[in-house]
Amino acid sequence: MNDEMKSRELPQSPAAESPTPVSAPAQGRSWFSPWLVVVALALGLAGWQWMETRLKLTETRQEMARRLSESDAAASESGALAKQAQAQISALQAKLGVLEAQLAESESQQEALGNLYRNLVRGYDEAVLTEIEQSVTLASQQLQLAANVQGAIHALEFADTRLADHGQTQFIALRKALSRDLERLRALPQADLPGMYLRLENVIEVIDALPLAAAGRVRDENPPAPPVEAQPSPFSAEYWQSLLTAEYWRKLGAGFWGEMRSLVRVQRIDRAEPALLSPGQDFFLRENLKLRLLDARLALFAREQRIFHGELRQAAAWLERYFDGHDQAVRNSLQTLQQLAATEIVIDLPNLNESLSAIKRFRAERERP
Repeated sequence: MNDEMKSRELPQSPAAESPTPVSAPAQGRSWFSPWLVVVALALGLAGWQWMETRLKLTETRQEMARRLSESDAAASESGALAKQAQAQISALQAKLGVLEAQLAESESQQEALGNLYRNLVRGYDEAVLTEIEQSVTLASQQLQLAANVQGAIHALEFADTRLADHGQTQFIALRKALSRDLERLRALPQADLPGMYLRLENVIEVIDALPLAAAGRVRDENPPAPPVEAQPSPFSAEYWQSLLTAEYWRKLGAGFWGEMRSLVRVQRIDRAEPALLSPGQDFFLRENLKLRLLDARLALFAREQRIFHGELRQAAAWLERYFDGHDQAVRNSLQTLQQLAATEIVIDLPNLNESLSAIKRFRAERERP
């Protein structure tokens, strides 16, 4: 490199081909040329840069080694963390599997409980529907067999209250049908059949105690006789002396007249044909009267108004003819029979087909798949 610089600094000329003698001082100054200084500075600069570059490279290598070691440590730590995370993931996956199994079991239990609840609800609804159907059937039987309007009303009211307590919307149509039947029953004229039955029973119970017209007694208008005084002994002097007094003969005549009056009875009967009964016939009269009233009671339950009124009128006629009309018990019994005979027991009763049909439709809709 110095040779090249020297070759560049010293241009060659034709005269240089022949050596020219040069003096010694001139040759010594040629070694201290400024180009040498520049070259030296350049070399020094290049060396300094090289050294600096080597230092930087060394530092860089050290930094890279440090970072590589840190990276290795971080990688090792990351590997450990990754292993730990993998172990945790495995544990979590195991727990997740257990939870999924428990969830599946819970879902199956929930489905089973749902099915059980639906079955219970369906069974409860079926029980309520059966209870309502029994109540409506009982009400219909009360109307058709016993004509018991109040009993039918109570049965339908119980059914309606049961549906209201259940509170399900699917029973609304059934409640409407029950309400219409209830309104029709409540609008009917009321006949107190149990009360009429009790009044008939009261008359039947007092028949044996009613006095007959032929066995009446006339009230004694005279005051009761004074008590008989103790008579003296017939062997005493006082007895023979009392026979001679007028008071003795007056008491004797009064006693004789009283005995004669007890042998004959005079009675006023306010009838053209007095109903006289021989001894023993009063028993059959009372039993036949009871049979009449029992027939009237059966006709009351059967709603046979013609038979009911006929038996009561016949029983009232027997009471008027054969029993003492002055007795209070006879008058009360006669008044009861006349009031019962004037009561209408035949009522045009409605049926409960609407409610029964509504129950059948509801049951058919529930059983439809």
